[in-house]
Amino acid sequence: MSRSSSPSSVSAPQGYAERLRLPWWLWLAGLVAAAVIAVEVWMGGAGVRAWLPFAVLLPAAVAGLAWLGRIRVAVTDAELLVDDARLPVRFVADAVALDADGRREVLGVGADPLAFVVQRPWIPGAVQVVLDDPADPTPFWVVSSRHPVELAEALLAARDAAR
Repeated sequence: MSRSSSPSSVSAPQGYAERLRLPWWLWLAGLVAAAVIAVEVWMGGAGVRAWLPFAVLLPAAVAGLAWLGRIRVAVTDAELLVDDARLPVRFVADAVALDADGRREVLGVGADPLAFVVQRPWIPGAVQVVLDDPADPTPFWVVSSRHPVELAEALLAARDAAR
């Protein structure tokens, strides 16, 4: 099976590592939305109702935004790591860098429902990793990346080095 949730020894990233963080404007929009909701609840309130919405909603918004930007993508000597999913590079048949239009086509109406997808809408690029594992029904992975060409090159280099 190409995906495994069991812990294994992980070597340091050799050629590529990135975190799929939110851009600054999404942080700003999320915090403004939480503040507006807190002000709406606060309006006309006294006592606990005056400060509780700010004490609850603003930290909750920060935690939610940080959670959205937690995904890490890395290529090690032996694996592609996407959050907690691991793909041994020996099962990689090809890696194709996709721009926004290519990602839309791969994930659009004709998308394969068995594909493994880690997609972030605020990141336009992605990499399609075609698999060659007869024991795994997953035909390919699609992973968002701000630098899809570099990720695809690092993945293919790791695959070639492992063979």
